[in-house]
Amino acid sequence: MYVCSCFGITEQQVRDHAESGACTPRQIASACKAGTDCGGCVRRIQALLGRGACPRRELIDQGAPEPLGAGPSGETATGSRGPYDITPPAAPDTAPGALPEAA
Repeated sequence: MYVCSCFGITEQQVRDHAESGACTPRQIASACKAGTDCGGCVRRIQALLGRGACPRRELIDQGAPEPLGAGPSGETATGSRGPYDITPPAAPDTAPGALPEAA
């Protein structure tokens, strides 16, 4: 069954990537782009990964490097972030439309 219709990624492909060490939706996205377009499949990917579905999770929890170039900041090797990243943007120094103060 298809998980990501944007890129034609199946449940089996997600499972295969998980067996290869992709333990998070971000790592799955790095491996096959699933979840990086419309984001509609991210919850399904999370459900497929589940808790303990990753054979490398215990090693990663112990400090081993994460596979597929995903760093501790949550960014991939290319620095891109997927639609499942819900970190709010930093607050601007000034209100939108406000003019900077004269020095």
